[in-house]
Amino acid sequence: MPLAPLDRTITLDRLARDPYPVYRRLRAESPVLRVESVGRTLLTKAALTKLVKDDPELFSSDDPNTPMRPAFRAHTLMRKDGAEHLAERRAISKALTPKRIVADWAPLYERLAEEYIARLPRGEVVDLFADLCGPLSARILAHILGIPEASDAQMMRWSQQLIDGAGNFGWRPEPFAASDRANDEMDALFDRVGPRRIADPDGSALSLMLTADSPIPVSQIHANIKIAIGGGINEPRDAMATILFGLLTNPDQLAEVRARDAWSEAFEEGVRWVAPIQASSRLVTRDTQLGGFDIPAGDTVMTIQASANRDEEIFERGEEFHVFRARNPHQAFGNGPHHCAGAHVARRTVGKIILPMLFDRFPDMRLPDPDAVRWRGFGFRGPVNLPVRLN
Repeated sequence: MPLAPLDRTITLDRLARDPYPVYRRLRAESPVLRVESVGRTLLTKAALTKLVKDDPELFSSDDPNTPMRPAFRAHTLMRKDGAEHLAERRAISKALTPKRIVADWAPLYERLAEEYIARLPRGEVVDLFADLCGPLSARILAHILGIPEASDAQMMRWSQQLIDGAGNFGWRPEPFAASDRANDEMDALFDRVGPRRIADPDGSALSLMLTADSPIPVSQIHANIKIAIGGGINEPRDAMATILFGLLTNPDQLAEVRARDAWSEAFEEGVRWVAPIQASSRLVTRDTQLGGFDIPAGDTVMTIQASANRDEEIFERGEEFHVFRARNPHQAFGNGPHHCAGAHVARRTVGKIILPMLFDRFPDMRLPDPDAVRWRGFGFRGPVNLPVRLN
């Protein structure tokens, strides 16, 4: 079989601005495509992305060419497979189980949501991305991770700098310089608060990992917390902003969601429509074939969840936001061993608590100018502003 065709026209800037027209064309014409600017073979059909994620032995997470390693200054669990990955995932997942979320964290989520929503002024235009989605996601995560000493501003800045570094497929020096500064600050905080979490265990991720019977190395505990900061703010933040945009630009669907208390369905459709984590890399461990093309060992493929979630073979009119789909088997949280550990947190906080509480307080919320909302990102994507009139 031949190698997949090579594209030299698709740029990273184009993908960051609006990747969806590109993905729509690739699904129809070249679902397996080597893209020079990305340095990877892009997979844009749902069957291909699922196949790769479900086979970690053939498609390894341990990609040595990913910018994630310099961004996090660590070989993180996101880039590990098998027993090594499972040990670190289990270490942090103890704080993120559905049972613990409901029993231990739900009252905190509700209290924080009430507190942050109560700060919003009625009758004014407010940027909900900056004033609610980001700060509230940051505060909830800080408590779950065991670092409430970090401010909302610090958490959001660290998260963005880690994300920018991990998505720096152009290998520019500036994002790595920023992520280096973030790593220094996070390491200093972890060293300062770690003894407190040991002396007074609180059920947080940091506390549970430090006090485990057989703890993983401290360096990997720190790397786990950093991974959670990098993905644990942007995912609920961007999901929240995307869902608000989708509902406010589709008032008939919003009315139906409210009537049927279908906030969980709105959440699932929002993360399908614009996946907060759009793409993931996998290293090919031996020669194989995908979509009729040879994929040699050592190649790096990139599963494009953003495209899979709009695949015409799975989703009717997938380009549209439509809450009440008959089926919604999206891949926004991945699948296989690396299924997002924070999915339960995002579903609980955004889908069951924050959205209904926000629309209860501001039942006549309006989006004055949908065209004023700006979207950004190739590896990670969501609105970067959301000016809403709170009525």
